[in-house]
Amino acid sequence: MTEAASAPWLVVCLCAQWCGTCGQYQPAFDALAKEWPDMAFVWLDVEDEEEALGELDITTFPTVLLGRGTEAMFLGPVLPQSGVLQRMLERFSQGDAQALPDGDEAHALLRRTAAIVQARNAQT
Repeated sequence: MTEAASAPWLVVCLCAQWCGTCGQYQPAFDALAKEWPDMAFVWLDVEDEEEALGELDITTFPTVLLGRGTEAMFLGPVLPQSGVLQRMLERFSQGDAQALPDGDEAHALLRRTAAIVQARNAQT
């Protein structure tokens, strides 16, 4: 079993405080977090955590980053409906998900986001 296969999943919603769609989507995202307790769900405001984005420019909200360990599996906008993300999680958790290609900026974003999560957890 590879390190990624045994690592915890990280589900990140990249959002913005000013985005009305994000505000409406957050309760559904939080509800999914309760349904998937073995996955870490993170709500990340792109303006509060600009350093996490690096050169990446998020233009469509909500955008979701999904990864396991240090391997990003998905980065892209999703429809703001819990069923869409639910189906993605079901599919990816089946074990047949492939990581994005090496060099994809999503891998670096996943590492930076994981560091933010660790820092947040250390403060609590």
